[in-house]
Amino acid sequence: MWTIENRGRYDRSKLRYPSDLTDAEWALINPSIPAAKSGGNKRHVNEREIVNGILYILSTGCQWAALPKDLPARSTVNFYFQRWTDDRTLANIHHSLYVQCREQAGRQASPTAAIIDSQSVR
Repeated sequence: MWTIENRGRYDRSKLRYPSDLTDAEWALINPSIPAAKSGGNKRHVNEREIVNGILYILSTGCQWAALPKDLPARSTVNFYFQRWTDDRTLANIHHSLYVQCREQAGRQASPTAAIIDSQSVR
């Protein structure tokens, strides 16, 4: 709800881009990011910046080539986007945030009812 008390909570003017994660948002997402694979080289990218790059693409709808230069390289962001899509990391993050939102609203984690419209069911 947009109240005077909540307005500061949703203020994104101090972020580099409106799609960037706040510290509190990153604290919710970080545990779901898989660790680097064992063996081989260590991960040299900042996972938070990768997520910021993915959110920038998704929120603006821009082309991969239009990703700003202060975010990781578009090939790196695209690689992690594909990898996290394939291994369902992004789906798991979405589901855990969905469950938390429903619980904060005082609802059960999973919906218990559904509405079926006869126009969309054959």
